[in-house]
Amino acid sequence: MVQPFVIKKHQTQVKPKKSKTMKGHFKSIAVVLATIFSLSLLAQDSGFIYGKITTEDGDEYEGPIRWGKEEVYWTDMFNASKDENRNLDYLSDRELESLEDRYYSTRYGNGVIRLMNVSWDFDDRRDNDFVHEFSCEFGNIKSIRLRSRSRAYVELRNGEEIEIDGDGYNDVGAKIRVLDRDLGLVALSWSRIDEIEFMNTPSRLEETYGSPLYGTVESDLGTFTGFVQWDHDERVGTDVLDGDTRDGDVSIPFRKIESIERDGYSSSIIKLKSGRELDLRGSNDVNDDNKGIIVTVEGLGRIDLEWEDFDKVTFQDPPNSGKSYDEFASSGKIRGQVEVDNGDVHRGELIYDLDEEYAFEVLNGKDNDSEYIIPFRNIKSIEPRSSDRANVELKNGDTISLEDSQDVSERNTGVLVRTRNDMVYIPWDRIQKVTVE
Repeated sequence: MVQPFVIKKHQTQVKPKKSKTMKGHFKSIAVVLATIFSLSLLAQDSGFIYGKITTEDGDEYEGPIRWGKEEVYWTDMFNASKDENRNLDYLSDRELESLEDRYYSTRYGNGVIRLMNVSWDFDDRRDNDFVHEFSCEFGNIKSIRLRSRSRAYVELRNGEEIEIDGDGYNDVGAKIRVLDRDLGLVALSWSRIDEIEFMNTPSRLEETYGSPLYGTVESDLGTFTGFVQWDHDERVGTDVLDGDTRDGDVSIPFRKIESIERDGYSSSIIKLKSGRELDLRGSNDVNDDNKGIIVTVEGLGRIDLEWEDFDKVTFQDPPNSGKSYDEFASSGKIRGQVEVDNGDVHRGELIYDLDEEYAFEVLNGKDNDSEYIIPFRNIKSIEPRSSDRANVELKNGDTISLEDSQDVSERNTGVLVRTRNDMVYIPWDRIQKVTVE
């Protein structure tokens, strides 16, 4: 049963009468506190995904949406594959041939080249379309119209429409759950859906999927505070953590958990808010089969911590339910400059890795075995440091050294710069530094 996210108001105690001066003083304080409390309520539920789903028969369902058993917030990521890469049209035949030759040199195995999210057959290498992953936060999407079980059109809030393919991505084809305002929880098969329209979330919802998981995560890479996804799946207090005790299996709602501490590779120490402690094992929630602990951090993006890098999470009350749909409305194109090895500097709109051109799109890279997923709006500069590594400076002043991904290595397909008069292509091996405005 879905539990509503409820804020309880404290009862006001009766106090002795004060002087008129004191009464006026207390009245002013009361007004300020009431205003603060009212403002917090206005934003309390705005972070949950909300919209209207229309089926192929014209039936409509409206309310908070959960993607499968996973995504529930506007800051959660929607992932699929782009159907084509139109940016290749800006490359000359010579530039495209040089790019393909570089990928040809990495050939191995059965004649298929696989570099991160780009793959193509050796025999057809001259037809390589360099198709990339499409990834953005749900808050940047206006609607999704289904074409088939594995294909759809995504309309972004900036007006662009992208055709996507779901092959290899579970966000396309997922069962979509909606807390319909009249019917309650409805689970809709992907094949029954015609269109999903996203809308502003009402400030107060009658029901949600549970309170957000929020806390401080200690790890080998540092300490991060933000919204937490456990094992990539559990995001709300009504989700459960599974494990085995010496006396039997348990399933504990996250709302009852104060902290989780990794205890080696095979178990975890669970401390409940009641003060009780348990040593759990035998489940991917509490051992090294865990898919990862994701923390969404303001000014950074998301960090997906591998079990070996994770130490402990301590949960706390969230300040709100997260970023609202309104806060995603004004994300434009990536602008900045590229410094080249011959001293030239090209300024204008950037298309990074021949793919990312909007500030809401993300850069991926790893530190140890953990992955950073950083929206370009949070990035100040990217500076290649070796064939497989680059320094990424954030606008908050932090610098992260990232590796092992196409975005930050020699596997990057280069940067296009749309200047006032021309479109300039710069291969990755010639880039000294990319600066984002």
